[in-house]
Amino acid sequence: MGTTGWIILGIIVLAVVYLIFLYNRLVALRQTVNQSWSDISVQLKQRHDLVPNLVETVKGYATHEQTTLESVIAARNAAVAASTPGEKATAEKAVSGALANVFALSEAYPDLKANQSFLALQEELTSSEDRVAYARQYYNDSVNQYNTKIESFPGVVVARAAGFGPRQYFQAEGDARGPVTVDF
Repeated sequence: MGTTGWIILGIIVLAVVYLIFLYNRLVALRQTVNQSWSDISVQLKQRHDLVPNLVETVKGYATHEQTTLESVIAARNAAVAASTPGEKATAEKAVSGALANVFALSEAYPDLKANQSFLALQEELTSSEDRVAYARQYYNDSVNQYNTKIESFPGVVVARAAGFGPRQYFQAEGDARGPVTVDF
């Protein structure tokens, strides 16, 4: 084999090595997206687990507010059942709105406002909101890197051939973009 043959063979080997590297990078990015989605799920589950405790605490003080409490539980159950980022975002908006209504109840019930369990749950939910926001930001950053890689050349060629598809961002909708404000 002559010099030309070795050069062609070298180019082919380099191209194959590059394609393997690119494929492995796409797999790593996909796994990062999956892991960051799992982080969001963990944070949301912790948030959802606090809701029944909050409802039970409020029940003792706000016996006439059954509709508000039922809406919180319904929103929580819908959020637990949601699976895609879009469904989760919509469901979490409903949970945030329902929780804001529960926190607003404390204005009508001063004993509730002073209850240590209620205050501790409120603080834990606020902290949980911060953790969810951080997890959502990390997930969206991961999705951005992944989607950019599978849509830019030469990644798009490998991504299409290997079946890598774009991922959906987890975005808060409407007025859920800002923090929930509760005026005590």
